Amino acid sequence: MNRTLVFDMDGTIANLYGVENWLTALRNSDVTPYEVAEPMYDMALLNSVLNQFRLEGWKVVVTSWLAKNSTKAYNKAVAKAKTDWLEKYNFPYDELHIVKYGTRKDTCTKRLGGYQILIDDNADVRNDWKLGNTIDANNDIVEKLFEILAEN
Repeated sequence: MNRTLVFDMDGTIANLYGVENWLTALRNSDVTPYEVAEPMYDMALLNSVLNQFRLEGWKVVVTSWLAKNSTKAYNKAVAKAKTDWLEKYNFPYDELHIVKYGTRKDTCTKRLGGYQILIDDNADVRNDWKLGNTIDANNDIVEKLFEILAEN
């Protein structure tokens, strides 16, 4: 059976909301908050656990929204900033989906089938998830991921 971990970025692995004046910057089509956001976790530890999942046959997918009410040019800049952020922190992923704000995230990975776990800080997004389970990223996701690995 296919098994997939689906990660949100903003507020889940990247501390976008901790960047000073992040919302004003986004409203002004400034990608800086996406570029300078600090990781939410020790990335070496998170990457280590994710690589263990991958060794067990799991896929790792990142599905992240673009900024709300943005232009095509800004969307392109945001997508590049998010991709660069993942590369900067060596985040191990098999697929990346950077999609329009508000897109149902389960529509991005439905074709993968199998059992999927969404890791996201947004309760509404988690409630809309129909492909398996969810992890509330407002709690320690690394600890929860280690628990899941131990159960398998």
